[in-house]
Amino acid sequence: MACKRAKHGSCSVFGCTNEHRSLFLVPSSEPIKKQWVNFIFQKNAPIQLPKVLYVCAKHFTDDCFLNLGQYSAGLAERLKIKSGSVPTLLGSATNLRQGSTSSACIQLRLSRDVACQTDPLETHTVGTQLSLHTLWPHFRSEGVQANVSCKDFSVGTSNADPLCLSSTPLKRPPKRPRLDLDEQLEDDTLEDSSLVEASLDSTLKSEDSSTPTHNCKKYIVYENCIMELFNVCPVCTRACDVRTQRLGTFLSVKQWCPHCTFRRHWNSQPILGSVPSGNLHLSAAVYLSGASFIQIEKVFNAMKLQLFRYETFQRHARAFIEPAVIHHWKVTQDVNLQRLSQEEKVIVGGDMRADFPGHSAKYGSYTMMDLHTNTVVDIQLVQSNEVGGSCHMEKEGLARSLALLESHGVNLDCIVTDRHPQVQKFLRERNITHYYDVWHMAKGISKKLEAISQQKDCEKLKKWIKSINNHIYWTAAGSTSEPERIAKWTAILNHVRDVHTHEDPLYPKCEHVIRKTTDKNKWLQADSLVFNKLEKLLTNKRTLKDVAKLSPHHQTSSLEAFHAVILRFAPKNVIFPFIGMLCRLYLAAMHYNENANRPQAETEDGVPLFKISFPKTRKGECIVKPQKTQPTFGYVADMMDLIFEKVFVNPMPYTDALLAIPVPEDLSAQYEKPDREEVIANFVSMFKRGAV
Repeated sequence: MACKRAKHGSCSVFGCTNEHRSLFLVPSSEPIKKQWVNFIFQKNAPIQLPKVLYVCAKHFTDDCFLNLGQYSAGLAERLKIKSGSVPTLLGSATNLRQGSTSSACIQLRLSRDVACQTDPLETHTVGTQLSLHTLWPHFRSEGVQANVSCKDFSVGTSNADPLCLSSTPLKRPPKRPRLDLDEQLEDDTLEDSSLVEASLDSTLKSEDSSTPTHNCKKYIVYENCIMELFNVCPVCTRACDVRTQRLGTFLSVKQWCPHCTFRRHWNSQPILGSVPSGNLHLSAAVYLSGASFIQIEKVFNAMKLQLFRYETFQRHARAFIEPAVIHHWKVTQDVNLQRLSQEEKVIVGGDMRADFPGHSAKYGSYTMMDLHTNTVVDIQLVQSNEVGGSCHMEKEGLARSLALLESHGVNLDCIVTDRHPQVQKFLRERNITHYYDVWHMAKGISKKLEAISQQKDCEKLKKWIKSINNHIYWTAAGSTSEPERIAKWTAILNHVRDVHTHEDPLYPKCEHVIRKTTDKNKWLQADSLVFNKLEKLLTNKRTLKDVAKLSPHHQTSSLEAFHAVILRFAPKNVIFPFIGMLCRLYLAAMHYNENANRPQAETEDGVPLFKISFPKTRKGECIVKPQKTQPTFGYVADMMDLIFEKVFVNPMPYTDALLAIPVPEDLSAQYEKPDREEVIANFVSMFKRGAV
């Protein structure tokens, strides 16, 4: 039961006439409540009790409080009473403790000078609104003779750093205002100094005790500011012995006064088992946000912030963070697959992303996305040595994703991918409707047109590249069957010759308005070299076959956008282990699913916002894109709760799920490991090979 400060009310104990600030409300438990009521009314309790009854702290013994020592030293604002405590002390002057009464009673020190025969003036305790140490003798500490020792414990290894002792006197800095009035609070501008002080008091109060540890606010505190709190004894105001211990971002301070034997032990962070919560929280924040520990370490070193070692970060990741990521992804994935299994027809898109370009890729991640809701439903990570080479990773990833969808009862209508030959054959053998993404084909056709336009006597083709590119998209979107797509696609050969009627009955004439042109030089001639090359490119067997399978509805542009998100969590210039790479892919998918369908941002007046960009492919031509609202990170908060409230408490089931994932052997495992000393002995620089 915590101390309750009442705006109106005083102690209800019979005969207690003093005013009090520390009032404890009568508990609701019947046995304890009866004892409290009997004590208040001296066993003459009336039948009709008042609605509110308070008992002040003076009527409890010292062992009834949980934080009496901290409160007496001025380190706690409120007294906390033990559950089940019963008041037993009567009288207003009983159980008085220096600095322990919450009525801010001031007891002046009594002293007697032996050279004087007169007694000192009598003093008595009175209620006041002054702070506890206001009327104490003023002093200024010029130097502290305490030996401050500091022991820095290494993290992740068994070797501890040597003990570091320092006997340099610590000088207290001059008193300075708590807030520079030029640096106002973030939101409100406070003009009255009393309002500034009140706002500071409310801002600097600690979080509610019911707030989880990882959700509390954190601050950057300088070492000399911390030592100001411990260099002087709060009881006798003399110099103290201070010993500090550090474990990563965690600091422990032990204070001992050799004069009055006052002791205090203070920790900068709560301890979860044997792990400082701040260390684990920082590791989780770095990992879940997709940041790099190496870069964070550089930032900390630049600011002289204390940080644990990389080995500790890896240990936190393996033990708590990665199991939480795997579990959270599986839960959200099961929800998405359950939703898809209830739909009649599902259109998905698939594409692979390699960690390195070309045939040197180690990992290939195949993504399966629900194109109707723009949601990533599955990611398969394939290592090149599993399938005999990086060129086979895309087919293997597709096969694994389709097997997962079939196991959950998802009924596929069609799948949209690029024109990978192995994927085409695999889906054809499985009798799955397969469409090609228009952007991939338009990109390939445009590159070939650019190459033709740079040849001699083919410069006219440059004027038609953009029109032919647009014609590809129009053909895919405006056709309902494969023959109709081919008919519309081949009609472009008549259009570039200024012929707008066609022989194919599926598309007899152009749909645009016929206009007279003023530039007749732009039309191609049927017997020209440039037209023959264009006809050969647009009507070859493979091109016509691919045009017939262009996707009429959804495309894989969302997959390309997701691949850009992966770069934030798993850059291609960083090598990750298999589980680390898989977890970062899952984090990228969770981030994309949460923020892919963000609404367009608007001004205060409701005007939609846009942004102008100059893509490299447009060669100086600007485009306009809708500006989205700021992204959210709800998945990070959910996994933080999972790590601190479940995984850390009982990591066994989450770790078992992580260990159940098959991890392929490393690429170097297929080679015989040489002797280390022999390799070092044979090392020769290419610039120091000796005489030839």
